[in-house]
Amino acid sequence: MKDNIISNIDLASEGKKRIEWARLHMPVLESIRKQYERDKPLLGVNVTACLHVTVETANLVYTLKAGGANVALTASNPLSTQDDVAAALASDGINVYAIYGEDEKQYYECIEEALKIEPHITLDDGADTIAVVHEKHPELTEHIKAGCEETTTGVIRLRAMAKDGALRYPVIAVNDAETKMMFDNRYGTGQSALHGIMNATNVLFAGKTVVVSGYGWCGRGIAMRARGLGANVVVVEVEARKALEAVMDGYRVMPMLDASAVGDIFITATGDIAVINREHFEVMKDNAIVANSGHFNVEINIPALVEMAVSTKEMKKDVVEYVLSDGRKIYILAEGRLVNLASAYGHPPEVMDMSFANQALTAKYINENSEKLENKVYTVPPEIDNTVAKLKLDAMGIKTESLTSEQKTYLSSWTMGT
Repeated sequence: MKDNIISNIDLASEGKKRIEWARLHMPVLESIRKQYERDKPLLGVNVTACLHVTVETANLVYTLKAGGANVALTASNPLSTQDDVAAALASDGINVYAIYGEDEKQYYECIEEALKIEPHITLDDGADTIAVVHEKHPELTEHIKAGCEETTTGVIRLRAMAKDGALRYPVIAVNDAETKMMFDNRYGTGQSALHGIMNATNVLFAGKTVVVSGYGWCGRGIAMRARGLGANVVVVEVEARKALEAVMDGYRVMPMLDASAVGDIFITATGDIAVINREHFEVMKDNAIVANSGHFNVEINIPALVEMAVSTKEMKKDVVEYVLSDGRKIYILAEGRLVNLASAYGHPPEVMDMSFANQALTAKYINENSEKLENKVYTVPPEIDNTVAKLKLDAMGIKTESLTSEQKTYLSSWTMGT
């Protein structure tokens, strides 16, 4: 097992400064870290974490290490690694296998290296580690107690595995915790997706027609933030309830083919494949900008666009121009990978504070309760979700109301009617 695979250890000092800055804005995780330093709930537990290598993730890794865990960290996306963060972690003795811009071969070599720790717990963002374990190293499942999954796309994959009876160890869907999904997905993705697009292009959102594909929590956040910048927002959605919600929230709702003819900026956030396809490129306006905020780079059918283009040109970092036979130009951002992290810093630490607090507490829960878990996908225990919410409110100095004994009795009684 190699100690690490990183870009440049000399970047460590800069990475440590940035990690410390993020820590100042992650009070919930910091309080858990201090508790873990005292109690060591993960002593001797090997953890393979396949996550975005960012300053926020670094603080999760330090929390797990404080709890006694041995951690091997690898990237969950080739374009999301912050090389200075990887260097900072490596300088502190963490096994890190991640380089910004690694190709697909290197990406999976790094996952393989991180699995050599022979994990008891896996932490995933997209389920790639779990997939590699099941496809290439099923013997590791004899020692893996359970895993955690951070994102919607990964949960979709894992529920499909569980449905087919293919899941060989339990997984807890951290993504589905309310203190993750409602805040990270909505406020984190909403801000970071637009941050990435603005970093890559510096275009003005005001007055533009922004097409948001998918109206889950991520799509809600993107649409909300785009409207806040003055954009005219169109939502594309396949589920009737979510489409109705988007209409009631004040957005236009239409099929992608119709939206493609009017949109200036397109942002996908569905977790599905070929959301923007050949027929959509065929009717897009000249100079349309297309970005993806979903986990994998499959939501935009870039191979189809390559076939359609008569020429391509890299305009600047993360912006590639595709010229079509009729002279129209379409711009793809960040190779169709998640623009939040490829072209920006990802979610702000304030929301990742809750997401990674869920990860840290769920890892402890797995270590203590794995014998009770079956090979299926679980939600985060409500007590963990509530603990994270209370800790966040405490950190913000916000107090909530309490029920009186009379109110508690009323809510639990069927005899106290009108």
